[in-house]
Amino acid sequence: MFEYEMAALRRADLIREADDYRRAREAEAARRASSRRREPESGVRGQRGRFARAA
Repeated sequence: MFEYEMAALRRADLIREADDYRRAREAEAARRASSRRREPESGVRGQRGRFARAA
C-alpha cells in the first residue's frame, strides 16, 4: 500500500508541476502579445540609414 500512495503523490506532484509550467508559458505568451500591440513595427525600418552595409 505504501508504494501505491507514493506513486499517487508523485503523480499529483507531476500534474501540479505541469500545470504551473503551462500557466507560466501562457502568461509569457500573453505578455509578448501585449507588448507587440503597444510597440509599432516601423521603428526598426527608420534606423537603417545609420548602419554601413557589410561587404
